[in-house]
Amino acid sequence: MKNNIILLLGVIVLSACSSIKVTTDYDNQVDFSKFKTFAFYKPEIDKSDISDLDKRRILRALESELVAQGFTKSDSPSMLVSFFTKSRERVDVNQNNIGWGWGWGWNPWMMNGGMNNVNVSQFTEGTLFVDFIDKEKKELIWQGIGTGALRNENRDKKEIRIKEFVKEIVSRFPPEKKN
Repeated sequence: MKNNIILLLGVIVLSACSSIKVTTDYDNQVDFSKFKTFAFYKPEIDKSDISDLDKRRILRALESELVAQGFTKSDSPSMLVSFFTKSRERVDVNQNNIGWGWGWGWNPWMMNGGMNNVNVSQFTEGTLFVDFIDKEKKELIWQGIGTGALRNENRDKKEIRIKEFVKEIVSRFPPEKKN
C-alpha cells in the first residue's frame, strides 16, 4: 500500500512538471470541414526566433500530427500552417510553514515553534503559437497556444518535449461544433 502511494505521488509530481497549458481561439463563422489540405507558410516561420534545428523539429511534429488527423500536405492547400515562439524566464517562490504548538498567542509556559521552508526555482517558460490560415481569404481562422516549462535537455528529450507541445495544441483542432 505504501509503495502504491509513493508511486502515485511520483506520477502526480512528474505529470505536473511536464504539463502544457493550451488555449485556442478561432473564427466561429468558419466551416472547418472544408479544410482537408495544408502547407507551411514559410515566410512567417522563417521569422521565428529559434534555431533552424528546432524549426525543423516543430515542422516535422506539426506535419505528423496533422497527417494523423487525416489532413494531407499539398502544393495547392486549402489551409496554411504557421508558428512562432516566445520565451521568458520565470522564478517561482514557494513558502511552506510547518507550525506546531498548543493554544494561541504567547505564553511562556506553552510550547510554540515551527519550521519555515522556502523553495526558489528558476526556469524558462516557452510558448508555441500555431496558426491556421485560410489560404483563399488570407485570414487567420484558428490559433492554438501552448505554454510550458522548457529545460536544457539533450537532443532526444528536446525532440520529445516539442512533440508533446505540438500534440497538445493540434489535438484541439478543428474546434468542436456547438449545436
